Amino acid sequence: MDSLQTFLDKVRAKNPNENEFLQAVEAVSSSLFPFIEQHPKYQRHKLLERMTEPERVVIFRVPWVNSKDEIEINRGYRVQMNSAIGPYKGGLRFRSSVTLSVLKFLAFEQTFKNSLTGLPMGGAKGGSDFDSKGRPDSEIMRFCQSFMTELCRYIGPDRDVPAGDIGVGGREIGYLFGQYKRLKGEFNGMLTGKGESFSGSLIRPEATGYGLVYFAEEMLKTRKEKLQGKTVTVSGSGNVAQYTVEKCLEYGAKVVTLSDSGGFVYDPKGIGKEKLQYIMNLKNGLRGSVREYAKKFDCDFVEGEHPWKIKCDIALPCATENELNAEDAKTLIANGCRCVAEGANMPSASEAIALFKESDILFGPGKAANAGGVAVSGLEMSQNSLRYSWSREEVDDRLKKIMKNIHEICVQYGKGENGYIDYKKGANIGGFVKVADAMIAQGIV
Repeated sequence: MDSLQTFLDKVRAKNPNENEFLQAVEAVSSSLFPFIEQHPKYQRHKLLERMTEPERVVIFRVPWVNSKDEIEINRGYRVQMNSAIGPYKGGLRFRSSVTLSVLKFLAFEQTFKNSLTGLPMGGAKGGSDFDSKGRPDSEIMRFCQSFMTELCRYIGPDRDVPAGDIGVGGREIGYLFGQYKRLKGEFNGMLTGKGESFSGSLIRPEATGYGLVYFAEEMLKTRKEKLQGKTVTVSGSGNVAQYTVEKCLEYGAKVVTLSDSGGFVYDPKGIGKEKLQYIMNLKNGLRGSVREYAKKFDCDFVEGEHPWKIKCDIALPCATENELNAEDAKTLIANGCRCVAEGANMPSASEAIALFKESDILFGPGKAANAGGVAVSGLEMSQNSLRYSWSREEVDDRLKKIMKNIHEICVQYGKGENGYIDYKKGANIGGFVKVADAMIAQGIV
C-alpha cells in the first residue's frame, strides 16, 4: 500500500490543475488512510485509487439559439463517479464557473454523501457553464432542451438519475424532464426534484435546508445544547439558505444574515417569517439582490464580503465552495461561535476546518450535514418506482430519521478518546465503508 503522500502525488499527476477535485481528495484521504492501514481487508484492493477515477466522464457541446436569433455554444458535462451501491445520483449545476474539476470534486463527495444516507445511490454530478441570470424563460427552455438532447443518452431510472443544483431549480427540471419524455417516449423517474404535479416528492425543495438544521440540532445535543435562542449566521439566499432559515425559525433560533454574489445583509433584529417571505419572492421570482432587502428593512449591506465577521453562536455556510477561509474561521472562533455546519458543498477551506478542530468547535462537513437534499431525492426515486406519493409528514419524518442516522454514523467513526467528535473523519469513514465493501464484493470492475 502506498503512503498517503505517494497516493496524493499520483492523483495530482493524473489530474493536473484540477484544484477543487484535488482539495476534496486530499481532505477525504487524510481521514481514510489511517483507517485503511488499521483494516487489512481494505489494503490490497486499491479502493481509493479506484474511487478517485470516475467510471465515466461525458463532455458534450450544447448549441442553442438565443432571443436575438444568435447561436450560442455551451459545454455540458456528466461525471459518473461510482455506481457500486446503486444507480448514479447527483445534481446538475448551471453556472459560468462550472468546470470539470468542480464537477469531479462534487461527484467524488457525492459518492460518500449518498452512501451515508443508507439509500442505494451511487455518486455523480453534471452541469454546464450556462448562466441563466437575466435570461428569459424562452432561452432557458431552449438551452435545457438542447442539453437534455445529448444527456438523455447516458441517464435513466436504473442507470443515472440527476437532480437540481445551483442554477437548476424547478423550472429547469421541468424543461429537462419534458425534453427527455419527448425524446424517449417514456414517463419515468429519470430526474428528481420534479414538480408535485408530475411525480415529484413533497418537501424536496426544502430538504437540504431542513436536513441541515436537523443535523445541527443533533450536533448540539452532544453538548446538551439546542438551537432555541441561538444567533445564527447563514450565507447564500437561494433554495438551501431560505429553507435553512425557515427551519431555524421553527426551532426558535434567530437568523441575522443572508448573502449573494454581491455581498451580505446583517439584520440584528432577525430575519423573521415575513422578511423571509420577502427574500423568497425577491430571489425566486424577481431574482433580485439581497441589497434590496437591506433598503427595505433598513439594515446593513456589506458589499463583496461573506457574513462570517458577524458575531454568532452557529454559522451555516449555504452558498458555494471555499467561501469560509482561515481568517473567517479565526473571527468566528474569537466571536464565540460554537458550531459550524455546511449547507453548501465544501464551503470551508481545509485550513478553516483545522482551526475549528483545534478550538473544539463542532464542525459538520457538507457530505453529512447537507445530505438531506439527496436523501429526499432518493425517497423520490422510491416513490416513482412504487408509482405512489407519500404525505409531507411521512417524507419529513423519513428525512429526520436519515439525518439522525447519518449523525450516529459520524459519531461511531469520529468520536475520539477525549470525547471530541471529528465529524469530518466520521463522515469520510462511514461513507467509505459501505462503498468499499460493495466494490470488493463485485470484483475488479
